[in-house]
Amino acid sequence: MEISGSFPALLLLLLGFQILSSDATSDSIYDKFVQCPSNHSSPSLQASSIVYAQTNSSFTTVLQSYIRNPRFITYSTPKPLIIVTPTDESQVSAAVICSRDIGIQVRIRSGGHDYDGLSYISDVPFFILDMFNLRSINVNINDETAWVQSGATLGELYYRIWEKSRVHGFPAGICPTVGVGGHLSGGGYGNMLRKYGLSVDHIVDAKIVNVNGTILDRNSMGEDLFWAIRGGGGASFGVILSYKVKLVGVPEIVTVFRVEKTLAENATDILYQWQHITDKIDDDLFMRLLVQPITVKSDKGATKAKKSQKTVRITFIGMFLGDSTRLMSVMNKDFPELGLKKEDCKEMNWIESVLFWANFDNRTSVDVLLNRTSPSNFLKRKSDYVQKPISKTDLEGLWKKLIELGKPGMVFNSYGGRMNEIPASETPFPHRAGNIFKIQYSVNWHEEGAEADKKYLNLIRELYSYMTPFVSNSPRASYLNYRDIDIGINHNGKDSYQEGKVYGDKYFLNNFERLVKVKTAVDPQDFFRYEQSIPPLPYSGEIDRQRASSARSLLDYRNSIWFLIIQVVL
Repeated sequence: MEISGSFPALLLLLLGFQILSSDATSDSIYDKFVQCPSNHSSPSLQASSIVYAQTNSSFTTVLQSYIRNPRFITYSTPKPLIIVTPTDESQVSAAVICSRDIGIQVRIRSGGHDYDGLSYISDVPFFILDMFNLRSINVNINDETAWVQSGATLGELYYRIWEKSRVHGFPAGICPTVGVGGHLSGGGYGNMLRKYGLSVDHIVDAKIVNVNGTILDRNSMGEDLFWAIRGGGGASFGVILSYKVKLVGVPEIVTVFRVEKTLAENATDILYQWQHITDKIDDDLFMRLLVQPITVKSDKGATKAKKSQKTVRITFIGMFLGDSTRLMSVMNKDFPELGLKKEDCKEMNWIESVLFWANFDNRTSVDVLLNRTSPSNFLKRKSDYVQKPISKTDLEGLWKKLIELGKPGMVFNSYGGRMNEIPASETPFPHRAGNIFKIQYSVNWHEEGAEADKKYLNLIRELYSYMTPFVSNSPRASYLNYRDIDIGINHNGKDSYQEGKVYGDKYFLNNFERLVKVKTAVDPQDFFRYEQSIPPLPYSGEIDRQRASSARSLLDYRNSIWFLIIQVVL
């Protein structure tokens, strides 16, 4: 048979059929989802308003609305067959039951800030359970608690607390568009962690849909599962509907500051000293350091060849739960090297500090916290923990590396205080006492395409590799909410436990094995799984066969389509 002359046309034909096949498969899964609830006497999914097939004109808009990393908005990025956007809790139960019966994997998305996109992409056929409609927040100042649904954002939570009280807050992240569901289930830290610890340290109840579609609260789920979903990643165990959190007290006046130092301004010595005091200083003070390579202009009298030079700038950003007079007393006593002045300090109330940390200017209305959109760049993040101060010589070597690489930066976050007092086993999040500060590696870029992705990913990986001698080891620890597939992925096959242990030990240290036991008890067939989920203990051949059967049912339709394509082409 002679086909070489028409090969380009053949490729186009095959591509066209592949697109049609994907659309047809999406419609098939859509139909099954619409029909499924009635088979279980479950509430209707109200398909016309909350279920989107790929052929729906709103599919792309809904999909991309909560993708915060444009790396995953490309033609080649795997797309969900359907998107389900429940508006009440019973619809979440129905979606879980139906996805289990149909045999299609689920990705659970609350705010879309998963750095490596695991809440909305997969290499196997899947659908997205998008929680953005479930965003109610009920603040009770009388008992200082709040029920908050997983689709709410941190900004919305802070706003609703502020509506009820000027002297209450909640210890969580500084980015207001982050979804509550993912943030809290992975640990959740912010600029009050030295005073109050993590978000998970203030969760007192929760509601979750388990693998059977049953809605459970703390009492009915039991303490083991309740422990697991406070830092172990909720999506490994079920669908988090809401958390009940305990609010914390904040003073009427807090103080913030931002001070920049370059290498020419003694930044190395200042940072070296910061490492020795940052985990021991007053618990009311949190300091975040931005470490960035920059280019600065030289003096006007410099020659043309010396008009600019590369250096490193360190920005010290502080949050103090008190007034500036007391802050200055603390700084002058414990960290005079920074040279903080009273005029560097800004007094404000707590909600205004939320805006400051989110980089809004002081004229911005607090209503901006209700805005769910945010600008986004192509990005990659990684994390580390520093347990011994880095020497001046090694810091100087780091500066040279940052200048050489040119683009990646680092963020140092103070530890100590309350974090030293909570046992590592209290929640799945284990990175407590013994850590001086946490590092976030950061690189952003604007160029599109695979080559740009490769370039910048290689830069941040090179920086991460360079830091190996200076950070925790055996294992080299990482923070779950700074999702990083570089440290290991799970193919969810016969080696699932062994693969999961690679990244699980880094995220959870000694807590990983307990998480595995909880997973085995509540989801032994590993229905709730993804590339970095908690695996159950090695499963039996029966479960293996059940998985294979589910996979075959998903592929049967596509295989039949491809058979027809081949017949037509040949």
